[in-house]
Amino acid sequence: MIDKSSTSLTEALSQIKDGSTIMIGGFGTAGQPAELIDGLIELGVKDLVIVNNNAGNGDYGLAKLLKTGAVRKIICSFPRQSDSWVFDELYHAGKIELELVPQGNLACRIQAAGMGLGAVFTPTGFGTLLAEGKETRHIDGKDYVLESPIKADFALIKAYKGDRWGNLIYRKSARNFGPIMAMAADVTIAQVSEVVELGELDPEHIITQGIFVQHVVEVEATSPIAAQ
Repeated sequence: MIDKSSTSLTEALSQIKDGSTIMIGGFGTAGQPAELIDGLIELGVKDLVIVNNNAGNGDYGLAKLLKTGAVRKIICSFPRQSDSWVFDELYHAGKIELELVPQGNLACRIQAAGMGLGAVFTPTGFGTLLAEGKETRHIDGKDYVLESPIKADFALIKAYKGDRWGNLIYRKSARNFGPIMAMAADVTIAQVSEVVELGELDPEHIITQGIFVQHVVEVEATSPIAAQ
């Protein structure tokens, strides 16, 4: 019997080791798997490469992880906003490396990894510092930059409900990067508000199929961003 559900964050996260590349879902705080992040902090791993849309908010969630010093590098599209003081301090002190990727390119590169593509040509970034050292091509009257896929050892994502096979549905904008990150990681760990019985999820509403998910953890949200 296939059963990917678990009530233990520690058990689900135990495979993560030092030096792992980890995708973390969320658009800002919406859809951020805060409880999985807290579990990752408790695990005590270090030298991590994190892929996320931004670089943390306030002192919780992703920012809390950055503050521990466990992250060597972050790949993101929006590293600075009014409450990104943790990242700002680390970056200006030379304690974290940043790879800045335009948001559309970030999504496209993650999708490329999930779909098994070798690379993708995109017009975004052509003629800027972001294109330095990269292959460019003139196609059908437009200039493009060749961007490599972004894949990860693990993806930590947040969904609304899941079943024991790993099928997931999301809540509105909390969906964001979750589905494509699940496809681009070797191991996907999803936190959900409820694990339901097989057949309870309407097949038309399932966004992430269980083939892309290895662990589903039902958690009681405790963070200040729990409702998002």
